[in-house]
Amino acid sequence: MFNFHHLGSWHHRVLWVVAFLFFLPIDDSRYGAAHAAYEHAVLLFQHGEFVNSQVESILGYKQFQISDPVSADKFMMLDVQDLVWRGMNNDAMEILNNKQYNHFDPDETIKRIAFESVILTRQQKFEEADKLLITAKSICDIANYEACGDALRIRGTLRCRQGRFADARQDYLDTLAFAHEHHDRFLEASSSLNLGFVAIISDRYDEAIDWSKSAYQLSNDLNAEDLKQAALGNLGSVYYRIGDGERALDLFRNAKERATKIGDIRDELIWISNTGYVYQDAGDLAQAKQSYRQALYLARQIDSKEDIANLLEDLAVVSVNIKDYSEADSYINQVIPMVQTGSRRLRANVILTKGMLSAARGQNQQAEVLFNSIEKDTQNPTSVRLSAGNELAKLYERENHIKDAYKIYQATLVVFESARFDVKREESRLPFAALAAPIYDDYIQFLIRQGRTDDALRVADQGRAQTLVEGLGLTAARATFKPESLNPNQVARKAGATLLFYWLGKKQSYLWAITPAKTTLFPLPPRAEIAALVKRYGKTLENLENPLENGNTDGEALYRMLLAPAAKLIAPNAPAILLTDGELSQINFETLVAPGRGAGPNAPADHHYWIEDATVTSASSISMLAKARPTKKTQGKLLLMGDAVAPSDDYPDLPMASMEMKLIQKHFTPRTETVLAREKANPAAYLASDPGQYAYIHFVTHGTASQVDPLDSAIILSRATKEQESFKLYARDIVQHPLQAQLVTISACYGSGSRAYAGEGLVGLSWAFLRAGAHNVVGALWDVSDDSTPRLMDSLYQEMNQGQIPANALRRAKMAMLHSTGRFRAPFYWAPFQLYSGE
Repeated sequence: MFNFHHLGSWHHRVLWVVAFLFFLPIDDSRYGAAHAAYEHAVLLFQHGEFVNSQVESILGYKQFQISDPVSADKFMMLDVQDLVWRGMNNDAMEILNNKQYNHFDPDETIKRIAFESVILTRQQKFEEADKLLITAKSICDIANYEACGDALRIRGTLRCRQGRFADARQDYLDTLAFAHEHHDRFLEASSSLNLGFVAIISDRYDEAIDWSKSAYQLSNDLNAEDLKQAALGNLGSVYYRIGDGERALDLFRNAKERATKIGDIRDELIWISNTGYVYQDAGDLAQAKQSYRQALYLARQIDSKEDIANLLEDLAVVSVNIKDYSEADSYINQVIPMVQTGSRRLRANVILTKGMLSAARGQNQQAEVLFNSIEKDTQNPTSVRLSAGNELAKLYERENHIKDAYKIYQATLVVFESARFDVKREESRLPFAALAAPIYDDYIQFLIRQGRTDDALRVADQGRAQTLVEGLGLTAARATFKPESLNPNQVARKAGATLLFYWLGKKQSYLWAITPAKTTLFPLPPRAEIAALVKRYGKTLENLENPLENGNTDGEALYRMLLAPAAKLIAPNAPAILLTDGELSQINFETLVAPGRGAGPNAPADHHYWIEDATVTSASSISMLAKARPTKKTQGKLLLMGDAVAPSDDYPDLPMASMEMKLIQKHFTPRTETVLAREKANPAAYLASDPGQYAYIHFVTHGTASQVDPLDSAIILSRATKEQESFKLYARDIVQHPLQAQLVTISACYGSGSRAYAGEGLVGLSWAFLRAGAHNVVGALWDVSDDSTPRLMDSLYQEMNQGQIPANALRRAKMAMLHSTGRFRAPFYWAPFQLYSGE
């Protein structure tokens, strides 16, 4: 393989390949020889060997230019295609401008138009590109030429750059249909890849993963290395957007290495810049800056103006944040001439960055004008308007214009709520709240600094569980920001509990401890410090360790951090309702290690798990606890489903499922129970059972938690039909069937979910049952043991038969296991199950 990075212009490249011509049959004008040479060069292109494909294209053009000009034209267009796919737009355009066809061929004409339109699109000359594609369409309307598929796909790319994502998606679907019709597997793979991309930018993450994985599999079958690396990068983009930075970083690095290997400079710089976004979000600004600079070098190498502009803007933002104002100035001055031909988002981002730089330098009047110009222009992207409003409010506070700061925070959150109101699909509304998370954080910090701690609590609660509360009809969605009047002490009195409301902030976190008598605010460490400790302790518990016995101190540190400040406000064994935030929803507070008496034969005498001090329940928001929920008499009826027929090797039979179901059945009478086991335990049977009639619903089976799209989390049952996914009872289907159940128990792995949304908490199966109307749900935070769970569930129902409410019953069942002498005393066995309350 020839190892060089840049081929240069057409004329220069012809010079260095002359030496190779001595080894070729120059006078061979037979069609068969040209066709074979061309097909081999195409195969190299499809395999991602762009440099070798270019070499053979140049040689083929020179060899057949006189003897077979038709084939020579094909070689020339293949060279252009290689250059375009590598992102070397100027070199490709030079060939298109300087070389004329030796003959007219519709396919080659369509290709020429398509490649030129790609280059114009990358140069942000959208109108010119559109006119060319209209010409290509007029040719394709005459006959269904082979190159029409690429023209369709490229039109989709143009629509994407114009922000017309629905139109782009349809173009890609049409391309896919064309590929199937023409049995073009390479086009099928590339159109699947494009469908994955448009799904990402449309926030359809589960669909994006499906398309990207499909593209990867097709590319792997074809040995199409360039498409494979792009599919990996797409997957990285999905995980980045849903907050899994570690997985995204691995995928971006993998894709970058593959792109470098095959000489795809454009994708290489994209994956490098994406690693920069991950570093920036993690607070590693030095690494982010290094990534952006490296990507900028490559963007300039191929003269990709769009990428150059975006990267200059990224570097300007980082420079402002690290207080290198002269360098920020330099980047902004370089990008300003490019703004007029760029997208509206780029223009708005550059103005925002200029405002941030002016504010950092104390040029407050100039900064105010810039922030206002963005915030008041309703045509600007919502995310940029929110950032501008947030920056303006912080500017006013620094100037001690407190009333103005207050008004701007309010106005900015009205912008957010108005945009959120326009989002109708539940799965889209869930991640939408992340846009406002920084504004909520800064506003709450602002209110606390002003001594308005009660107002700060109301604002914090306003952002909690909005999708859940609106879905239950407890409040109406509205296009304005107006926190409800809230009497948290009255709510605590009604619940007979101490409420522990947490807010995780970037610079400062808080705990509001609310009793019937008073509300006390406690400052906590920044979010990152808490999150790191939570993650580490969670791994300890899932590894079957017993922190009381092995000397692990993370549980003690978390107790001191999160619970000790309010410990005196919670009476012994009294109810405590946790209203957690972010990463705190992924850990069971009952496992935190408190000072005092020990539990278990080997526990230190001066330590114990917090479960021994309080009866713990998790809730979504104070306002939700305050609202009366209508109830319907269900006469203590039980719906018990499980011991399903294994639908696949991924979900094998559970040996103890049958025993668990028998243990639960004994706590009910045959007259009040409906039992669906084995083949009868299928999703269709649940949906047809009128689940709203039951007081208790219990599942004994496997469960899955989708981090990408939590509404695709599912309870695994028996197959209802021969269809591939007919054994999954999806969260999105659960929410469509109203419930009145006092308790739903998901005796399955990850029943609580695995993805936490800003303000909404963990969303998965437990959330879905609450959303459907269940008053209480028991779900698991991690893998559950098939050995210990039947014992725990038997105790749970035994306690409820003796008159205990679900929270007390679950605590007593866990305590019995904790105080046992066997291996089940470790938190892994009793702690995954949490009680989530909707009342």
